[in-house]
Amino acid sequence: MELGKGNPQQIRQVLLFFVFLGGSLVCSETWRYSVAEETEIGSFIGNVVKDIGLGVEDLSARGARVIFDDYKPHLRLDLQTGNLLLNEQPDREALCDLTEPCILHFQVLLENPLQFFRAEFWVEDINDHTPTFTDKHIFLKISESTAPGTSFQMDSAQDLDVGKNGVQNYTLNPNPHFHLKLQDSEEGTKYPELLLDQPLDREKEPELRLTLTALDGGSPPRSGTALVRVLVLDINDNAPQFERSVYEVPIPENSPLDFLVVKVSATDLDAGINGELSYSFSHVSRDIQKTFEIDPISGEVRLKAFLDFELVQSYTINIQAIDGGSLSGKSVILVSVVDVNDNPPEVVVTSLTSPIPENSSPEMVVAVFSLRDPDSGDNGRMVCSIQDNLPFLLKPNFKNFYTLETESPLDRESKAEYNITITVTDMGTPRLKTEHNITVLVSDVNDNAPTFTQTSYTLWVRENNSPALHIGSVSATDTDAGANAQVTYSLLPPPDPHVPLASLVSINPDNGHLFALTSLDYEVLRAFEFRVGAADRGSPALSSQALVRVLVEDANDNAPFVLYPLQNASAPCTELVPRAAEPGYLVTKVVAVDGDAGQNAWLSYQLLKATEPGLFGVWAHNGEVRTARLLSERDAPKQRLVVLVKDNGEPPLSASVTLHVLLVDGFSQPYLPPPEAEAAAAAPADPLTVYLVVALASVSSLFLFSVLVFVAVRLCRRGGAGSAGRCPVPEGHFPGHLVDVSGTGTLSQSYQYEVCLTGGTGTREFKVLKSVASNHRGSVINVEENSDFLNGFGFN
Repeated sequence: MELGKGNPQQIRQVLLFFVFLGGSLVCSETWRYSVAEETEIGSFIGNVVKDIGLGVEDLSARGARVIFDDYKPHLRLDLQTGNLLLNEQPDREALCDLTEPCILHFQVLLENPLQFFRAEFWVEDINDHTPTFTDKHIFLKISESTAPGTSFQMDSAQDLDVGKNGVQNYTLNPNPHFHLKLQDSEEGTKYPELLLDQPLDREKEPELRLTLTALDGGSPPRSGTALVRVLVLDINDNAPQFERSVYEVPIPENSPLDFLVVKVSATDLDAGINGELSYSFSHVSRDIQKTFEIDPISGEVRLKAFLDFELVQSYTINIQAIDGGSLSGKSVILVSVVDVNDNPPEVVVTSLTSPIPENSSPEMVVAVFSLRDPDSGDNGRMVCSIQDNLPFLLKPNFKNFYTLETESPLDRESKAEYNITITVTDMGTPRLKTEHNITVLVSDVNDNAPTFTQTSYTLWVRENNSPALHIGSVSATDTDAGANAQVTYSLLPPPDPHVPLASLVSINPDNGHLFALTSLDYEVLRAFEFRVGAADRGSPALSSQALVRVLVEDANDNAPFVLYPLQNASAPCTELVPRAAEPGYLVTKVVAVDGDAGQNAWLSYQLLKATEPGLFGVWAHNGEVRTARLLSERDAPKQRLVVLVKDNGEPPLSASVTLHVLLVDGFSQPYLPPPEAEAAAAAPADPLTVYLVVALASVSSLFLFSVLVFVAVRLCRRGGAGSAGRCPVPEGHFPGHLVDVSGTGTLSQSYQYEVCLTGGTGTREFKVLKSVASNHRGSVINVEENSDFLNGFGFN
């Protein structure tokens, strides 16, 4: 390898390099690598690492690659060693035809960051072709009057090799009449001419046979021969003359086949056969012979192949007119090919990165591509663009290379795929346009947390549910994709660590279904709330929360409970009613509660059984037992009432309570005699004894009753109550299931009462002792004394 020497063309390339640098770092040197044609595939050409000055590890890291201007893989780059190796066996004649030297330009492209290194690949010619003549048999007609020293042009031999391996010399077999003279053509090639040494004598030798040999300069040299037959003719002393020595013809490159290029004409003053002219090409190349043809009679030159300005811009055609005496006249046709805009621009994508993450930084290189238009002038000038309103931009780089870069942040949730159309238009007339579509996918980044459909959820569940009952669902969505959008649900720890949330509900982590783990009791727990979390499976995971409120619906599972009178006491409570009571007299009040709520706790009362039907009545809504009529002497003094307490649930539940009512005439006879006393009284007795006993008992009873009433009144006024004669009342707190939680029953949740009758005084005074509920300490409610009842016993 050797550095390219400076010349004007390379200086212009350096200037163009700085113009099209476009921000990319480009090596200012041009490296040159050479190889002989037909070298075996895989042969070592050079080492890029040594020339560029990078480490071997940089080649893979920076995506090094070799790009030729004709986009063919002549060389391949070994990224492990940095060696340039032959990728195909080079054929100089196929690559460059007759162009010498044969130079293929390429660039070593490095990405991340983008950098170019320019290089030239020289293919050296070897002598692998033999010179050949177009015609193996050459006929010359020479007049015997031709003067010595006359020259006769011969068609030159063609050799696909170039330089010293091309045709270098011609030889002619020894003969007394001719010798060979070499001439240089305008293309720099040599062609032979026969020079007549001495006059010909047709009578002695009408035909001569000569062997023309063409030799190339290879080592060893190769040769090709042609047979030259010289026919000696009679005298022809006038050579043809063309009208013009040079014909200049412009022709568009899109001209059709058989297009008339030019019509040449020559004249000969001779007559007869000596004046008959034949037109032909003279020592022209194979390319001209394939592209043009000349009519030997009319001299019309026409196209036999299509022209391509991008391949050949001009042709120089040597023509000759030969008369019947083999004299010839020469002329030249200069054909200039006029470029037309017949090549649309080409887009070659060198590198494409897809998908790209949505959090890519601006100016990230998405694609590297190059433009190419073989036309010239304005026909080859190109303008490149992409659609508007895309978060991408184009940046020009070295030698028609462009990069497609991100301009603004991407959002996969807004748009996950971009179809980018690269539009390239040249400046010719008419303008040609090429569109190249590339698809850039945006990969997901976990930048969106799951979102619940509601910020809070309210779920209803009926009490006494079966365990593992599905009570509702929560739902969250994540706009990300893949694992970033897979949502997992969980219960969050409650703020209060004493709340047994784990024993109440569970959640399906996959679908958000909520289940009640235990049977709920409305009377114990009416409502509770907790938070659920939804987390995706991204890295790092994102999450959100929602509040779930569970409301327990009441079921009619609690029968009414009678607070007063209490039925499980050791001694039943007896109510005293004076026989002088008016209708509507308040006998007592049945107090009951229901642990349910709502209509399940609405209580109604009714008299189920009575000793004397029609004597007493029960108010349905408040449980008050009142007399329905005046009492008479015929009414039994001992009455038994059964009151039914029923709630309004479905189905309704009920409880019954038995009331004992004692009809008395006054406070001196608060109770009926016991059965034993009645039995004894029924037995016959001595009348005197009976009178004495009755008189003594009456006096004693009256005295004792008066003392007891006085003591009881004094004690009740002081707020103290004796234990003798008190109705048994429940002590301590009632069970929680007996409390009306909603406050819609007969008693509210906050109160439990102790109710008794102060029987020791004989008055009809109810006393409701203080509430045993802790949240209403000190509350005391006194049931109002029935004024009618007290007045009946003479109390004010």
